Amino acid sequence: MRVFVTGASGHLGSAVVPKLISAGHDVVGLARSDTSAAAIEKLGAEVRRGDLSDLDALREEAAGSDGVVHLAFRHDLLVTGDLAGAAEVDLAALTALADGLAGSGKPFVGTGGTAMLVLGGIVGRPGTERDTFPGGGYRIDAENFVAGLAARGVRSSVVRLPIVHSSLDHVGFLTTIIAAARQHGYAAYVGEGTNRWSAVHTLDAAELYRLALEKAPAGARLHAVGDAGVPFRQIAEAVGRKLDIPVRSISPDEANGYFGFLETFAQLDNPTSSAVTRELLGWTPAHPDLIADLNAGHYFQA
Repeated sequence: MRVFVTGASGHLGSAVVPKLISAGHDVVGLARSDTSAAAIEKLGAEVRRGDLSDLDALREEAAGSDGVVHLAFRHDLLVTGDLAGAAEVDLAALTALADGLAGSGKPFVGTGGTAMLVLGGIVGRPGTERDTFPGGGYRIDAENFVAGLAARGVRSSVVRLPIVHSSLDHVGFLTTIIAAARQHGYAAYVGEGTNRWSAVHTLDAAELYRLALEKAPAGARLHAVGDAGVPFRQIAEAVGRKLDIPVRSISPDEANGYFGFLETFAQLDNPTSSAVTRELLGWTPAHPDLIADLNAGHYFQA
């Protein structure tokens, strides 16, 4: 299968692309810079120059491919607080990719986040793959769009990602939290730190994308969740141990000054089940969990 992958040179893409190639697929990766192009070529994939704003290129590559995996997102806009701008770029890109696939029966794997379950109002219980939000919202509109492509003759699915961790992670949520701990001289959690983060190892997530591409039913929502819920206090304590610094509770009012753009995420209680995904696709996470990965030490190497 010839597969077009956006975000091919990123944290997740650097695991998904080799996984697809090892399964016998030919991969074309979208690259917006010489650095990205070189990284994609090193992974063994073909390069298509462009970015998420190059809608004609996205439409053309989707039409010429046997399947599409969409991983790219404007995280630079997210960091600056322009959530609406990032979502707008993403939805436009999704529309162009969909136009290239409409009526073909080809697979299209999109990307969402488990955090949308909490933001959509799921509290007091683990979120599941059956939880949907017809009313829309931040990134929910994109997920609903992708799932809805089943009605346009596309075998579409969405992988909802929690915290994704591994030695391939150089700019994610965990690295930001560790940087904040170094800067302030202590690792922090908010309140009692009982709010939970769901998580997955990068290589386990990559395997789920492969399975979704190859056999997910149209309209499926999938959860790439290995850890159903790790208390944030345990994450802070692991960071404190590895950096040999104190671990402290801070108030909600102090969270912005400490966590910056992660203020809201650091306080989310986001327990998430992946039982439906595991049964549907036979997906079984096999790599270290979040705390074991922090204890391994690679996040703390200078």
